[in-house]
Amino acid sequence: MSEETTTKLNINQWAEEDRPREKLMTLGAEALSNAELLAILIGSGSTKETAVELMKRILVNCHNNLNTLGKMSIRDLCQYNGIGEAKAITILAACELGKRRVREKAEERPQLSTATDIYNYMYTRTQDLDVEEAWIVLMNQNYRLIKTVRLSHGGLTETAVDVRVAMKEAIMANATVMVLCHNHPSNNPKPSKDDDRLTERIKKACELMRIHFLDHIILTDGMYYSYHEMGRL
Repeated sequence: MSEETTTKLNINQWAEEDRPREKLMTLGAEALSNAELLAILIGSGSTKETAVELMKRILVNCHNNLNTLGKMSIRDLCQYNGIGEAKAITILAACELGKRRVREKAEERPQLSTATDIYNYMYTRTQDLDVEEAWIVLMNQNYRLIKTVRLSHGGLTETAVDVRVAMKEAIMANATVMVLCHNHPSNNPKPSKDDDRLTERIKKACELMRIHFLDHIILTDGMYYSYHEMGRL
């Protein structure tokens, strides 16, 4: 029998649908088995078995329990053909990170339900700018922050801010609430006609996508203008 028929393929030589890295990218990490996730970490197996097969064998010997795997020593892991010190250290480091994640509380997202809350959160991003920037603040239905996204730098007009980008970011983040913010380097919080037109365009797009457009806030030093508080939204 030739060497070609007995040598196992490395992960990057497998059919694309069988590669754990590509599977994670297309289906998400939750779709992978423990062995597939660990195979990504070690990268390759041996001439006798693939990385996934190797990790399956190790997990079977640990009664398919990740806690038991984490109790193994570097020396224990190195007894397996295809596992050297570097791979053993990588496996144990991953197990340790998993334990630490369980011990830590999930980061609490700030609640930004009022114009003052949003101003206090966003002002530090724009306070030293000498040009205008536009941002969107994306939140869930409980007004908890998901993310902020800068839409433009150097001016605020209907053409400078792409409403489609704002909508795409909101959809990709599964946001149900959106706030538009921008600064006035002049420190005059009064909205311009361009501000009014952009507000209307964002409002209409949010209505179409069933996203609650909570406010458009103009940020200046120590002051803000809120379309919502002024009864214009």
